[in-house]
Amino acid sequence: MTAFELSEIGTGFSDMSLGSQSVFRAALEALSYPGRKVPLAVTFEAPEAAHASSSGLLLALLEPGSLLWLSPSLVNTSAATWIVFHTDCKITPHQHEADFAWIKNWDELPPLESFALGTDEYPDHSTTCVIDLAEPSSPSASAPSLTLMGPGIAHTSRLDQLSATSAQAADFVTQWAQNHSCFPRGVDVFFATSTSLIGLPRTTHIEISG
Repeated sequence: MTAFELSEIGTGFSDMSLGSQSVFRAALEALSYPGRKVPLAVTFEAPEAAHASSSGLLLALLEPGSLLWLSPSLVNTSAATWIVFHTDCKITPHQHEADFAWIKNWDELPPLESFALGTDEYPDHSTTCVIDLAEPSSPSASAPSLTLMGPGIAHTSRLDQLSATSAQAADFVTQWAQNHSCFPRGVDVFFATSTSLIGLPRTTHIEISG
C-alpha cells in the first residue's frame, strides 16, 4: 500500500482505550435491552461505504486474526480497507467460519443458519452479524415492524423503520424463530442506523407486528 493510499484511509479511535470502552458500553446496553436504540459516539473517521455505528462497533470488537465476512457490496470498498487496516482482522469468504459478519443491506443477508452457530459447550463460538439499516426517506405506517419479547424487555418492545420489505421481514422472523430455538447456540445480531445500535440477542423472541 502506497503512502497516498494510506492517506486516504480514515483514522481510527482518537483514543483507542476510551473509544473502545464507549463502544463496548453501547453494545452491552443494546444487547441487554433488545430493541432500544443506543446512540454511538463517533470519535473516528468512518468509511463512506458503511454506517459510522457499524464501523465503530467492529472497530472495537475485532481483534488481530478475527475472521470477518463481508456482504458483496462491502467487498473491495473503503470500509473493507479501513477495518482491516485498523484491526488487522482477516476477511473470509466462508460464512460458517466468520466471527463477525458485516452486511450492507437486507438484500445481501444470507440465511442465518449459514453462519457459525457455536456449540452447546461453546455457544460463544458463533457469528455476530452487524446489519446496516438504510435511512428511510420518510416514515411509513405500512412498513413492517417487529415486536420483541424476552430477557431485558419488561413486556414487549417494538422495532420499526427497519428499511425492510414485508417479505424480507417475514423471512427474517421465520429464520429467527429457528435461530432462537437453537439456544444456547445461535447468532446474535446488531442493527446499525447512521447514529445508533440496536441489539437482538439470540434469547429474544420476535413477531411481525405491522
